[in-house]
Amino acid sequence: MHVLVLGATGYVGGRVVPELLTAGHTVRCAVRSPAKLDARVWRDRVDVVRGDVTDRASMDAACADIDAVLFLVHAMDGQPDFAAREAAGATTVRDAAAGAGVQRILYLGGLGDEKDQLSKHLRSRHEVGRLLAEGSVPVTELRAGVVIGSGSVSFEMLRHLTEVLPVMTTPRWVTTRTQPIGVRDVLRTIVGALAAEETAGRIIEIGGPDVLSYAEMMQRYAAIAGLRRRIIIPVPVLSPRLSSLWVGLVTPLPTGIARPLVDSLVNEVIVRDDVAERLIPFERTSFDDAVRQALRRVQDLEVETTWASAGGAVRMPYDPAATPSPADPDWAGGTILRDVRTVRCEASPEDLYDAVTSLGGSHGYHTPRFLWLIRGGLDKMVGGIGLGRGRRHPQQLAVGEPVDFWRVEELLRPADGSEGLLRLRAEMKVPGEAWLEFRIGPDGAGGSTLEQQARFHPRGLWGRVYWYGLSPVHSFMFPRMARRISRDAEQLARRAG
Repeated sequence: MHVLVLGATGYVGGRVVPELLTAGHTVRCAVRSPAKLDARVWRDRVDVVRGDVTDRASMDAACADIDAVLFLVHAMDGQPDFAAREAAGATTVRDAAAGAGVQRILYLGGLGDEKDQLSKHLRSRHEVGRLLAEGSVPVTELRAGVVIGSGSVSFEMLRHLTEVLPVMTTPRWVTTRTQPIGVRDVLRTIVGALAAEETAGRIIEIGGPDVLSYAEMMQRYAAIAGLRRRIIIPVPVLSPRLSSLWVGLVTPLPTGIARPLVDSLVNEVIVRDDVAERLIPFERTSFDDAVRQALRRVQDLEVETTWASAGGAVRMPYDPAATPSPADPDWAGGTILRDVRTVRCEASPEDLYDAVTSLGGSHGYHTPRFLWLIRGGLDKMVGGIGLGRGRRHPQQLAVGEPVDFWRVEELLRPADGSEGLLRLRAEMKVPGEAWLEFRIGPDGAGGSTLEQQARFHPRGLWGRVYWYGLSPVHSFMFPRMARRISRDAEQLARRAG
């Protein structure tokens, strides 16, 4: 079939595309930021178009000549209106698919018994399925619970809670039953459901072979990871808000994302029939095997997508509709504050680029790590993302990927005398807009030049107070960072030589 994937920059969407290609389907991906797919190994085998699920014109164009639509979009990004945005996207895609003559829609939603008092997150997941099914195109709604796979939001939450806390007091939701499913089984089910006509127009609950409480999952993870048995003390007084703050501090998840997930853990999410096994038969992966596979991928640096992959639509930082131009006068509200450092490097531009693109994660920023930890901790305390996201791979980067509390906005490797560029946009909580940019070029004498620039567009008085208050720290950190990057590049060149 000719399949349109909505959500190809996300965790499941980015992994299902190669599975669809292997199954013989022709794939089109509609994404808000096409550049975020440029580094995918399958990029030249798919048709990529710009599209937003809330924009009818772009969805009409994306659905043209399509047989089946995979709706894998999730708007839960820490903002309070995610349910309304998910409903708007479902309605738009439903109507566009009907107008284009699409034959099937497949949607990945969430488990949960509608007779229970479902969390806002699960209610929204069910509402999206209901809205899609109101149209004339048959809908297959797959409902899954906790997805276990390297980089998934559920796995990262489980992993960090278990590894960081040998002793923990926990809310009562740790005893709620759930039916986790390995991400490979999710992908096989999606591809299998497309191939099985009997799945059209049905809600199909999917899960792995194990029914476990969250406490049992943590203990089994600890055993598989070679950790001591965790001491878990359930207490009745931890509210969902307190629980989400606690999860936000201990794990890479921002509190705004942790809150709806924690709320959902109160609901029992288990499969109540065998429809999936009858219509899409294959041997399901056990929880233990799914965890082993996820840990092996993390250790082997083979994490294809992460929970943070889909966040932050990439845009040029000086889009006139969003932020000021450097040429704007101060009175126009276009103040741009800068810290610029330029250093010469004996290494080639290519080696300098490799050193620049290794920043962040476990490698750090060539400045005292405790300063970055303090900044990340403060960000977490005000509901930001902190440093916990790290980076997907220690050397490889792609447009749209997170690097700690930054996101790659532009990336260009130097070649044949052309300039190289890495631009990171800040996603921490700041009173304005911030970027960290590295420009790399040849110096004409066999070496290279690095221009490192921190840019800040302050918002009001507090934005200016924030920037000038940090100026003493910047004057210490930024020159050191530029020099150390140059030194790293020269070491790379010597090792290569």
